[in-house]
Amino acid sequence: MNMTQSDVVLSREGRLGRILLNRPKALNALNHGMSLAIEAALREWSEDKEVAAIVIRQAGERAFCAGGDVRQFTEKGPAFMRQYWRDEYRLNALIRHYPKPYIALVDGIVMGGGVGVSAHGSHRIVSEHVAFAMPETAIGLVPDVGASYLLPRMPGEIGLYLGLTGARLGAADSVAVGFGTHHVKRAGLDALEAGLAHGGDPIERVIGHHAQDPGPAPILEQRAEIDRHFGQPSLGAVMASLAADPGAFAQSVLATLSTRSPTSMALTFRLLREGRRQAFEDCIRREWGIVSRMDEHSDFAEGVRALLVDKDNRPRWNPPHLDQVREDVITRYFEPAEGPPLDLG
Repeated sequence: MNMTQSDVVLSREGRLGRILLNRPKALNALNHGMSLAIEAALREWSEDKEVAAIVIRQAGERAFCAGGDVRQFTEKGPAFMRQYWRDEYRLNALIRHYPKPYIALVDGIVMGGGVGVSAHGSHRIVSEHVAFAMPETAIGLVPDVGASYLLPRMPGEIGLYLGLTGARLGAADSVAVGFGTHHVKRAGLDALEAGLAHGGDPIERVIGHHAQDPGPAPILEQRAEIDRHFGQPSLGAVMASLAADPGAFAQSVLATLSTRSPTSMALTFRLLREGRRQAFEDCIRREWGIVSRMDEHSDFAEGVRALLVDKDNRPRWNPPHLDQVREDVITRYFEPAEGPPLDLG
């Protein structure tokens, strides 16, 4: 689907440049035209002295942005798919290095491409309805949009756990792991935006005035178990550690991983482990090398079919088991991407 005029609404209010993701029926899924329009607006506003900060938020209450609009890939083919990711990743890098405060008001589901247009900004304000996740292994993909930089920098092995399982985090957990910088309840988001747009106080003071304590983070209570299992030296060892633990948490995680693409899990494990030592640009270029080869890999097309198109939730992964994933196949995905280099400027 191409962007319509209303898919993203770009406007000025007071000292703000405003981005409204406006596809609520599609959970504000990010299509190609939206990425290009947001990038163009951000570049214009970066030079506008009247714009002091950017706010990005959503229309509707269910989702900030549930991810990239990947269903269109099956219609438009591999060349479009690669161009989509190329432009999306350039937008992610622009947000990360943006010279002005970039404030995401995240209220509801935020996954995949939605993480890419929020997590790399200076402020991520999460409501009590936030549901943060990177569930790409469920559709035969890998955590991308800079997630291979973001996830490994979460406490302990929590990032690897999230990247492999796609587990969702609420407000307290999102703040605890570093995705959220502040918590403001849904009822207070309009007042926060009005203060940012028209108030005379510095941006930080306005946000601090509205921010609230999100409460205790349940995921921190699970961190010891997560670190013990996901701190193993290989993905096979992670699975063995979970299998040997009769506890409810380990068995639940093991059941989840048994439904994920084995190839995607192997790619994700290596991507996130190596991402600990890499700069943001290096991480996103490695992601680009992997996703640019996804047309060679049946699991992505099959995952999109099973979970997003036919919705039978019965993907037929190839190969179906982790011990059948060949190391040379995984290594090929980590070779430099073919064709023109990824331009992040």
